[in-house]
Amino acid sequence: MRMRAADAAEKVTRKNPQLLQPFKKELLGLMADAGQQELRWHLAVMIPRLPLTSWERQRATSLLNSYLEDRSSIVKTFALQGLVDLAQVDPSLQFRVVEILREVTRNGTPAMKARSRRLLPNGSAPDLQARRQKSNSQRTSANDTSR
Repeated sequence: MRMRAADAAEKVTRKNPQLLQPFKKELLGLMADAGQQELRWHLAVMIPRLPLTSWERQRATSLLNSYLEDRSSIVKTFALQGLVDLAQVDPSLQFRVVEILREVTRNGTPAMKARSRRLLPNGSAPDLQARRQKSNSQRTSANDTSR
């Protein structure tokens, strides 16, 4: 049940992230306590959609870094995406996130390597803000063509 609810919440909040705002505190707590991999991977991409305080962003970053040690390749891959999303709004995270992406392109699971290559084109440090805008427009285009 949790997995289905998390899946629905993740999909709905892609276009309406403000719907998560009233539940921010609970979601951050759930992110720390979630044991189910399906819940963890959804939280990894939902939390960065929220407007976070500096402390909340540090907490989310720490939790996403711990998700990189998860048994599930999907959780790890979505944690990478979440870290990139947080770095797009907090430039102080960019250097460390780029280091993580470079490391994962060498030593991660196949899914993590593929995602990292997508997030780090040509192995160079991306302008994460520009990548986010490009990624969002690609998602919108893909969603429009799949209807």
